[in-house]
Amino acid sequence: MSNKAILCVDDERIVLVSLRDQITKHFGSRYRSEFAESVEEAWEVIEELDLDEVKILIIVCDWLMPGIRGDEFLIQVHQRFPEIVKIMLTGQADEAAIERARQHAALHAYIPKPWSEAILVAAIESGLEKINV
Repeated sequence: MSNKAILCVDDERIVLVSLRDQITKHFGSRYRSEFAESVEEAWEVIEELDLDEVKILIIVCDWLMPGIRGDEFLIQVHQRFPEIVKIMLTGQADEAAIERARQHAALHAYIPKPWSEAILVAAIESGLEKINV
């Protein structure tokens, strides 16, 4: 199993299933795919992977989720793990949230829902190139 991962966070299971299918299809042989239905679950996955010495390369995160917004989560991630590439995938975020994530979380890409597989794959590939993996 790879010691490098892509983490997807979205409170809609159908979105996670689509992301799983698309990411596994394009990156499954090179990277682990991990999924979380909430920010709390995402932190559990992050801690578990960190303990197992699995490096999270990319987080693809929704914006509108219960409890905490995606931009706030990505800012928290950036404070602890600045090297992780952050991608926001949402149909709900306002421009202020996107700009906040760009400024305070080094947001790599914003992808509106519904998304195209080609745009998602291109954003992940350019993120991987950015960190030279």
